[in-house]
Amino acid sequence: MVPKACKDAEGRRVSEMKKAIQIVWWAVVILLIAATALPCPAADTAVLRNGFSIRHERRKVIGTITRLYVDGDDTSFVDVPTVEIDHFESAPAEATAPEPGKNDSASRAQMQTPSKSIQSDLNEVVRAASGTYHLDPDLVNSVIRAESGFNVRAVSPKGAQGLMQLMPQTASNLGVQNAFDPRANVEGGTRYLRELLERYNFDLVKALAAYNAGPQRVEQYGGVPPYYETKAYVARVVRDFNKKKLAAKTASQPSAPKSSGSKSTVTSAIRSQKSPQTQAKGSPTPSD
Repeated sequence: MVPKACKDAEGRRVSEMKKAIQIVWWAVVILLIAATALPCPAADTAVLRNGFSIRHERRKVIGTITRLYVDGDDTSFVDVPTVEIDHFESAPAEATAPEPGKNDSASRAQMQTPSKSIQSDLNEVVRAASGTYHLDPDLVNSVIRAESGFNVRAVSPKGAQGLMQLMPQTASNLGVQNAFDPRANVEGGTRYLRELLERYNFDLVKALAAYNAGPQRVEQYGGVPPYYETKAYVARVVRDFNKKKLAAKTASQPSAPKSSGSKSTVTSAIRSQKSPQTQAKGSPTPSD
């Protein structure tokens, strides 16, 4: 028969071991939460489940999305559903020019032939298309997010394809042979958005409504058609775009007082020689 004192001592040891295990377990949980909440080191690449990649300086998890800051001063970012991110990896070093006087053929080859990862970088694709058609890259990113959630292979029930959800006939008219090619899709979608903005005298709300429902519907109703899907789409793009612009303004003027005006701000979405202003105040808001 085991003495009672021995049983008590054994019970205390077991209890202490359980407490120690619980403390270690909670410490691990807290460290994991902190690791996901803290920004990452500079120059990382988020590789999405569809194989596309987004180069960014740092990131932050906000609810169900991961915010990828694509510059160093938080003036531009992309919100991606966290479930769509497969993994993160260190971004490849950017090629630098060889020192003057040195005949470095390897360096020249590296500069002339960027890596596959850099070629598929969403930031570069959007910047190139936005520069060609004089649009704000943040606006193009907001449209991509609303259209496909950055899914290169996205296909809508109506047949729209790719990042900017081009209908087959629209893609054909724009000269896009493969709507699932990210570069071709974004280039075509950005061109189409620019054409719609010019068609509606740079009225962003009408242009977005036409992008979603078609120009014929906008002209039929003299503005945004009375479809919940279209109203929600326009509001979603405008809200995301204005959020980026407000974040950029706050980052550049940290001491400036917050505006108490409308939730939707007047934004400069088009960068052309005439610098037309894109009015986002009148954006429709879904009734949900």
